[in-house]
Amino acid sequence: MLDLNDAPLARLARFPREPDILVSAFRAVAAVAIRAALRAYCRFDIVGRENLPTDESSFVMVANHASHIDAPCLLSALPLARLNRAYPAAAKDYFFRSPSTTALAATLINALPFDRAGGVRHSMAVCRELLRRDGNVLIVFPEGTRSTDGSIGPFRRGVGDLVAGTHVPVVPCYLDGAGAAWPKGAVLARPRRVRLVIGSPRTYNAYEPCKASARAIGDDLRRAVLALAPRATSPAPAIERDETEGGLYDGCRSPAAAAARHTGAAA
Repeated sequence: MLDLNDAPLARLARFPREPDILVSAFRAVAAVAIRAALRAYCRFDIVGRENLPTDESSFVMVANHASHIDAPCLLSALPLARLNRAYPAAAKDYFFRSPSTTALAATLINALPFDRAGGVRHSMAVCRELLRRDGNVLIVFPEGTRSTDGSIGPFRRGVGDLVAGTHVPVVPCYLDGAGAAWPKGAVLARPRRVRLVIGSPRTYNAYEPCKASARAIGDDLRRAVLALAPRATSPAPAIERDETEGGLYDGCRSPAAAAARHTGAAA
């Protein structure tokens, strides 16, 4: 059971977190060390960094998910000055289940605790508020879990719920080799080459906020991520939906009616 009686740990577990100069300094030093380790051990490189928005507007980064090094890789694409306002969404029941995992997730990667059990609406509201304010970066893995075979599963509609009808840029990213470098179930990382490919940002302001739109956005982002994969990658399997998945909207008219309003993703 997570014990939050200790005041520093309680501050780390809360979100939004209070600014802490010591934590910020530790995070910056750790980021420099992590980036150096990724380059040396995984020959990590980044393609398309120029596609990241450089103004003070908030944006979302979405990527395929196969490894615990995915979030550090995405954070490595950002300037150090933005790390304290970059938030990888992390499962609260996994990364915040104990004092040690809470401390690591909050200090090393500034993780946002996403409650996928009983607090989805609250967690989505927190994400939405972050994106309303300038200067924040939300990192999301829409598959919801790590892939064990390298394939990219269906994107859950949460990211679509967040950005439908808004001008928030969404940046598709593809991580190549992360699953081989630190596969699910492995204790330690392996010396495998990892590459991050960053695509052009997209906006979905023309999409009506509803369930059909959220699904269409998820599908569009999945295609955008797949388009960044090496050409040798096998074709994507057909998307299978989980109709029991929770969401914020009951739906708008019909998927066809929603699609009629869509003008496409803006590059």
